[in-house]
Amino acid sequence: MNIEKREDPKGTVTLQLSGRIDTNTSAQLRAAIIEVPVDIGRLVLDFSDVPYITSAGLRELLICRKRYPGEQLRIVNVNTDVMEIFEMTGFDSVLPIESTAAEADTGSEELPSSADISFKELLARHVRLSGTRTVLMDENGGYTWEDIDRASQIIAGDLSRLGVKTGTHVGLCGSNSVNWVMTFYAIQKLGAIAMLMNPGLSVSEIGQVCTLGDITVLCCGELSAAAGDEELLLELRRVKGCRVEQIYSFRSDRDYRFRFAECEALRGQFQQHVDSDAPSVVIFTSGSTGKPKGVILSAYNLLNASAVQVRLQRMTAADKGLLIVPLFHILGLVVCFLPCAMTDAALYIPHNVRTGTLISAMRAEHCTLMHAVPTLILAILNNKDFESEAFSSLRCTYLAGASATAAQLAMFREKMPRNHFMIAYGLSEMAPVTVTEYEDSDEHILHTVGKPVENIRIQIADRESGRICPTGEAGEILVQGFHLMSGYYKLPLEDQMIDGDGWLHTGDMGSLNEDGYLTLRGRYKELIIRGGENIMPREVEAAIAAIPAVDDVKVFGVPSDFYGEEVAACVKLKSGFSWDETEARNILTKSLAKYKIPKWFCLYDSFPMLGSGKIDAVALRLEVIARIAGK
Repeated sequence: MNIEKREDPKGTVTLQLSGRIDTNTSAQLRAAIIEVPVDIGRLVLDFSDVPYITSAGLRELLICRKRYPGEQLRIVNVNTDVMEIFEMTGFDSVLPIESTAAEADTGSEELPSSADISFKELLARHVRLSGTRTVLMDENGGYTWEDIDRASQIIAGDLSRLGVKTGTHVGLCGSNSVNWVMTFYAIQKLGAIAMLMNPGLSVSEIGQVCTLGDITVLCCGELSAAAGDEELLLELRRVKGCRVEQIYSFRSDRDYRFRFAECEALRGQFQQHVDSDAPSVVIFTSGSTGKPKGVILSAYNLLNASAVQVRLQRMTAADKGLLIVPLFHILGLVVCFLPCAMTDAALYIPHNVRTGTLISAMRAEHCTLMHAVPTLILAILNNKDFESEAFSSLRCTYLAGASATAAQLAMFREKMPRNHFMIAYGLSEMAPVTVTEYEDSDEHILHTVGKPVENIRIQIADRESGRICPTGEAGEILVQGFHLMSGYYKLPLEDQMIDGDGWLHTGDMGSLNEDGYLTLRGRYKELIIRGGENIMPREVEAAIAAIPAVDDVKVFGVPSDFYGEEVAACVKLKSGFSWDETEARNILTKSLAKYKIPKWFCLYDSFPMLGSGKIDAVALRLEVIARIAGK
């Protein structure tokens, strides 16, 4: 990419950009922008010679917008191809785009190098090199790369007939299954964006996420919400702003092998090039207001993050993963599913994650990798059918979602003596950030979340002053690196958590020791983490406040030996009303996923208050913990 700088007497600096803005050129763009003083009258980015922009380029524009707010920044002469990318990622609502030029002549684009590969090309390459290798399994048998390619081609044909094309926002909502994997590849073949959704959501929550993500086609597997496709579509159309027009079922009773004969008619279709750095996946994570935030990621982000995991877990084609963590979550993608796909390792997907099912799967499949929250591992060990010998093949386990206690880790090592336990820190916005090493000590696993992985930078900063904290001092964790998200879908600039220097403000508190290991110290944000599931108190409070008897409510996370945290609700009733907990729980199931519904309801006549007139949240939470402990 070439960058020509021009200045005029009125204090306007114009950067004339020429060429693609992608992972290879984004650093060059940042360097040129940083050279422009932040107190400049105006910075103009001229896109007349920019044929294409990728996720990495979008991230740089977000950083630039943070440096030059308000009227200081203008982006001009954007061609229709680039404008389409801005629109499908929601960046048109964040960036000050002034004019649109004619469609660019992109010429003959070179295919990405082997280091830069899309999901579509990853699948195609495996079909060419190891097409008959069985790499995906469930209780109904095994699937080769060629099987996955055929099934995803059929699903791509189905979705294409529903109007899915490049840039379409396609919801992908279902429990882990081979059909989930094949539908994911089908969406990538079409150049659409897979919007990953939690299948445990209620129908109204699904509708809210579809609305936030501008989803027009929803692909559904097994859902916690017991609704047929027609009923679900009717319910979604009642949600204000929901744009879902079609529902596509990939439930497990659909065996695409029976449709392989259709592949001949689809031969040669869906051959358009998909850039490795193009926005391809959106993961929804809890927002500070209780509304989910759509994290925009590319294949480059996710596959490079997965390549780190391949090294850390010492993975080879001889490995076999037992998929427990959900595929809609960043952990399921970059720790298990995609690392297995990159190395030709096999992946076994159980039909549920009940402990008996997992013990049977380990006994039959001899898996070498299994990642799970500590609570689930404890439940497996406590199952009457557990035998250490059934887990003798296991060599690597991430303790996901929550840290283990010393007693728990000692039990894990006793019952699974050949296993290596690791712990990591990451976010949907960028994962992994830090990881303990394969041979790290219990001290590291129990008291830290590891060291920054390669190509990742961490700073610990004082949240009020921005001062960089010295070794050992706690502050907010700031991160940046090659697999950082582009930004949040259609979120206002002030809610985009990447600052003008490219640092993601995590909202987590931590400190670095002399060896570079990170220790988590707490959270500035109110997030409750229950067994690896993220829950925003405000969302739960809003649902409880809608119950007619409730006058006021405050929701907290309280300690739990099993889940790490449980949800507790402090409820103040309206005068003359009584509390029926069973009825309240029934009401909440209509608006909240099951895991978000409080385990504890504590009734109050009044809440402790601060002098400012606000609820004394610290005192109330301590009182709730004491009340629960006394029960």
